[in-house]
Amino acid sequence: MESGSSPEEHSKDTTISNCVWKLRRYGRFLPEGKAKSKSSASNRAWKLELNILGSGHLLVSQGQELLEGFSLLNAQSFLKIQHKSDSLLFNITIKGESRLIRLQFEGSSRAEAAGFCSKAVERLQDYVPVQQHLSTPASAAPADPAEPGPSTQQQQQQAPEDAPRVAPAVAMGPLSIKHLSQYFLGERELSLPMAYHQCTLPSGDLEALLRLCLLDAGFPAFVEEVEKKLKELTQE
Repeated sequence: MESGSSPEEHSKDTTISNCVWKLRRYGRFLPEGKAKSKSSASNRAWKLELNILGSGHLLVSQGQELLEGFSLLNAQSFLKIQHKSDSLLFNITIKGESRLIRLQFEGSSRAEAAGFCSKAVERLQDYVPVQQHLSTPASAAPADPAEPGPSTQQQQQQAPEDAPRVAPAVAMGPLSIKHLSQYFLGERELSLPMAYHQCTLPSGDLEALLRLCLLDAGFPAFVEEVEKKLKELTQE
């Protein structure tokens, strides 16, 4: 579990542990102009919290009151998130209706709160991309056009041949059978959404199932037939 003091594992039984962060302020804004907001100072007995469960659910609560709750497993279809400093802005659109949610993180200082917010962003990016709003550092300012820069050839010579490859972005929206088949055959680089990483079978049952399959004399032929069908699907 991650909180405003120190992160620690909340549950040893889940593959992905629950994470909790303390919030300074929560606000919800609706299209018709109505707004609902709460701050941690409004009721010191019941702190605002953001909880991302190992099951992929996001909860915002204050004491026993649930302020927000939804699943992140298919969130890219209805959710956009923006990150700036110690705050997150959620833009939720469901059935043509939109609402905005702003969360400001708690911390002993603005820098510490921004650090906790960044940790939450890392967890959220397992499910949905998060747009960053960061100030441009002075070192990133455009070069003076009067100063000659390195040529393209020089840049290529300076680039190491064994530079690490950039991981593919998480696939957005619905995935086609063709693209999934290419992924499983290793013919396409694709980072699947978090929903595809959830396994409903306990690890013990999965191992027993694999052992049973490997002991079946007809299993290799079955694997070959599956690969053949997958290749046919990539041609459609």
